[in-house]
Amino acid sequence: MWFLGFIAVLGPLVTLHELGHYLVGRMFGVGAQAFSVGFGKELVGWTDSRGTRWKLSALPFGGYVQFKGDMNPASIPHSPGKEDDAVFGVGTQDALAEDEDRTVAGAGFHNAKLWKRALIVFAGPAMNILIAVAIFAAFFTFSGRPVAEPYVTGFSENSVAQAAGIEIGDRIVSVDGETIEDFTEIRNVVALYPGKAMDVVVERDGENLRYPLVTEDYLFTDRYGNEGRIGLLGVTGDRVSFERVAALPAIGLAVDANIALVGNMVEGLRQILFGERSVQELGGPIKIAKYSGERLSEGWLSYIEFAALISLNLAFINLLPIPALDGGHLAFYAAEAVRRKPVGPRGTEIAYRAGIALVLGLMVFVTINDVISLPFFG
Repeated sequence: MWFLGFIAVLGPLVTLHELGHYLVGRMFGVGAQAFSVGFGKELVGWTDSRGTRWKLSALPFGGYVQFKGDMNPASIPHSPGKEDDAVFGVGTQDALAEDEDRTVAGAGFHNAKLWKRALIVFAGPAMNILIAVAIFAAFFTFSGRPVAEPYVTGFSENSVAQAAGIEIGDRIVSVDGETIEDFTEIRNVVALYPGKAMDVVVERDGENLRYPLVTEDYLFTDRYGNEGRIGLLGVTGDRVSFERVAALPAIGLAVDANIALVGNMVEGLRQILFGERSVQELGGPIKIAKYSGERLSEGWLSYIEFAALISLNLAFINLLPIPALDGGHLAFYAAEAVRRKPVGPRGTEIAYRAGIALVLGLMVFVTINDVISLPFFG
């Protein structure tokens, strides 16, 4: 289940990410040498009338698009010469690539205007964002919007809210300055902040009362053995009902939900960087495979929801301003717009090598994290 879930979620999402790059590049008249579903050795493929090689490759973990003119590690056009050979270690391979480029219809990627290149690069993460929005909008349309009035109907054991003086029947008005209109919003405000001092404002008999408290630092283990740490108030509310939503408002709700999730990602990353959360909470491909298999075993609705979360994570990670990621390309384009000229080849190459080293180092770290967190390691 892990393997099937991982392939079925990551392969299509990365391929669609690359398709976003390709479609916007095609719209701007940029040629593509190859579009691959998967990596490694080509298993089967064909060349279309524009000279693009479409292929299915041996390793089904995503894919890539190679635009006309992308011939070296820094993804910048090669100009033959000794200096470039020293920087990139290129030679006859680039001459062969240039010959291949001549058979591809369309302009070279690096000959496109700056704003077009930026949009082509941004199109990949944008595709992942659109996928997440579409999935959430579909859920809101067909399942409805969860609704529950923010009244306290009970308390959990060792409830910090009850200890602070909050009573059954109180209507929660705000938590830590965030207005609460629905009981389901409380988790979004509190969950990421275990052990944090907060003010909770409740309405009782027409009067607003403020109760300072410290959220419960709650450690949980789910039925698969996955551990997590969240903040709790220790209050329960009315049973959640589902309100029907038309298609257009559902898109707005989906956008709001995705913005909230991105905010949670940023806050979670900040907490890890500042030591407020353990780095062991970072996950990599093995954890994605594990969670994919678990969600797949629960049914397609749970699995599709998980796919939306992974799609949004792919967009978020790719937009980080790290060389070799889409965000790194966009950062270079921003520098080019300010300087009115591209960053030099040597500086670009150094930055990209550093970025690749950072990404690979992080992948090794999170993979070790993943392995030692597996059930058979206890």
